[in-house]
Amino acid sequence: MAVKDPTAPHGLKLTIEDYPFANDGLLIWDAIKKWVTDYVTYYYLDANLVQSDNELQAWWIEIRTVGHADKKDESWWPVLETPEYLIGILTNMIWVASGHHAAVNFGQYDFAGYFPNRPTIARTNMPTEDPNDSENEEFLKRPEGFLLKCFPSQVQATLVMAILDVLSFHSQDEEYLGQTIQPYWKEDKYINAIFE
Repeated sequence: MAVKDPTAPHGLKLTIEDYPFANDGLLIWDAIKKWVTDYVTYYYLDANLVQSDNELQAWWIEIRTVGHADKKDESWWPVLETPEYLIGILTNMIWVASGHHAAVNFGQYDFAGYFPNRPTIARTNMPTEDPNDSENEEFLKRPEGFLLKCFPSQVQATLVMAILDVLSFHSQDEEYLGQTIQPYWKEDKYINAIFE
C-alpha cells in the first residue's frame, strides 16, 4: 500500500517502509509511469486534445459504465479531462495488469498450495473464547483433531490447490513489459526511442 507523496522518489510513499518487495514494485511502477507519460504527452499536448478525443472519451465511459457497472455512480472515478488524468489512469491499469497481477498471482501456490496456510473453507465453527463444555473438552484432549475437522476436505483442498497451481503458472507464450515493441510504434522514431 502506498499514498501519494510528491517528495518521495517515485511520488508514492509506502505505508510499510521496510518492505523490499514493494520497493522493487515501485521501480516497476516508476518505469511504467515514465513510459506512459512520454507516450501520452507526445499525442496529447494539452487538455483540449484529451477532452475532444471522442474515441478516448467513449473508451473511458465504457470502462466505468460497462466494465464496472456496479461502481459506475461512484464519486471517486477520475474525470478524463487532462493528460495528467490519462497518465494516471493508464499507469494504474498497466500496473494492475502487470506488476500487481504478477505479485499477487504467481506466488499463490507457493504459500496457499499447503492448504493449512490459507484454508478456503471452514467446515465447522472455530472454537470461541467461551466454548461449550463438550467443545472445550474435545479441544483440550486433541486440539489438532479439532482443527482438522474445521479444515476443508481432501477433495475441497485438492480442487483449490489445482486452481492455485493454474493461477500461479507462467504461460509459455507470456510477454514481458518492454520485451517486444509493437510494429506501429517502431515506425515512429520518437515512440521507438522512448520505448528503447
